[in-house]
Amino acid sequence: MDTILTTVALPLALGVIMFGLGLDLTVDDFRRVGRSPKAVVTALTCQLLVLPAVCFGLVLLLDLPPLLAIGMLLLASSPGGTSANLFSHLFRGDVALNISLTAINSVLSLVTLPLITNFAIDYFDQGDSVSLPLVEVVKVFAIVLVPVAVGMWVHRRSPGFSGRMEKPVRVGSALILAALVVAILVDQRDNVTGYLADVGLVAALFCATSLLVGYAVPRVVGVTEKQAIASSMEIGVHNATLAIYIAVEVLDETEASIPAAVYSIFMFVFAAGWGYLVSRRVDPAQT
Repeated sequence: MDTILTTVALPLALGVIMFGLGLDLTVDDFRRVGRSPKAVVTALTCQLLVLPAVCFGLVLLLDLPPLLAIGMLLLASSPGGTSANLFSHLFRGDVALNISLTAINSVLSLVTLPLITNFAIDYFDQGDSVSLPLVEVVKVFAIVLVPVAVGMWVHRRSPGFSGRMEKPVRVGSALILAALVVAILVDQRDNVTGYLADVGLVAALFCATSLLVGYAVPRVVGVTEKQAIASSMEIGVHNATLAIYIAVEVLDETEASIPAAVYSIFMFVFAAGWGYLVSRRVDPAQT
């Protein structure tokens, strides 16, 4: 699928989204980790260990075709997206925690994402058709980290500008993701009904499970309500754009991008509904 969409628009879209993330980040966000270790460790454990295991169980239980299964695990190993911060803000979550989690997990995913994806490729015996070579991993590093670094630099040098750009970039990121979802589904329009039948249930179950686990586990271990909401959004709202990019450009398998596209549809609907429910539990005096 070597088109203008994949070679120019998709990397550019991801760059814009990651730049927008950088506009919200400062060095202090990384220092904040030490002040909320329980919330951070709990959320990262859910996101990096529990949810990939749950996803793997779902794709086996529902017997997904190999490339769709790989696409689901690729999505599961992708970090939280910029939309997670927006949902957390809308529904009274701890946005500072979201920013810290996104920053840490974006770095960690540069290692965990290739590991989990290669595990899926090997398990489903697709080694002859897809691969994740080192040069492509480095390319993803650059596309993810460089725009974030530039965004952080802009925020540091011109906080007023970054503040004014925050809302337009967030809205633009959501529109970009929506356009990518539509483009992927149009490209695969001859098979889309079958794909939805194959992956729709898995995507819906995984999305609901991600939001629930991201909220319930932190609450069980004593994390505050606002931090649990932030964790839920961070774990449930994945960076689907990154997953689509890797599936299409790195793995060169458009079919493997279908789970991320389908998940995105459920993600926005479920996150909005779930956020409305849990936000009612937050004391307005704490917001």
